[in-house]
Amino acid sequence: MNKKWVNRISGLYLGDQVQMHNGVASGINQKHAATQLTVQFDRVVGNSEADPKHHGGLDRVLHHFPREHYGQYRRWDLMSNFKDAPSMGENISTVGVNESLVNIGDIVQIGDVTLQVTQPRSPCFKLNVQFEQPKFALAMQESRMCGWFYRVLSEGVIRPSDSICLIERKSDISIAKAMQIYFLPEFDAEQYQTLLACEGLAQSWVESLQRRLAQQSIEDWAMRLYGKAS
Repeated sequence: MNKKWVNRISGLYLGDQVQMHNGVASGINQKHAATQLTVQFDRVVGNSEADPKHHGGLDRVLHHFPREHYGQYRRWDLMSNFKDAPSMGENISTVGVNESLVNIGDIVQIGDVTLQVTQPRSPCFKLNVQFEQPKFALAMQESRMCGWFYRVLSEGVIRPSDSICLIERKSDISIAKAMQIYFLPEFDAEQYQTLLACEGLAQSWVESLQRRLAQQSIEDWAMRLYGKAS
């Protein structure tokens, strides 16, 4: 399989500064346009995360977010001010490929870098702070317009002129479907097992689903979505 997703990247972004915004440490506003991304197995050179426990790591080296989603969030009046890439903290911005077209485990070629799709973005309360909307993270969770993360299979350089090609498909579960399953409001062991069977799924999601199955319950999402316990 060799299917071109996009002919040319809309934007590349990185940043390694952290700022406090309403008492919350975040690097989301410190991303800036880059002429290229130097991609290593464990990081993008010049890029860092304010909260490495929940962001970054080998399964989340690069964040890809569809640029057209900004327009939809604006139409939903979920952005108090005009926002565009890289306001979501993304590294890669494109037009033409979205969460319904990208599957868990997809092997992707960008320039001389080979990547694997690992998980959707799990929206957190920092997005509420970023966009001054108390339920932005919940809206992203429910709409599944979240973007996705990559692990790195071969290192190299990504440039804006590079196309993005799907090289190999490892599962039939799209990012949108993975979001739907993972954030089902009711416990569903069968659906969790379906998602767990996806080759390439991020280890943190594997462990989370396994905990749910062991405990026969879903964890409380309030802290992640709103920054406070329910």
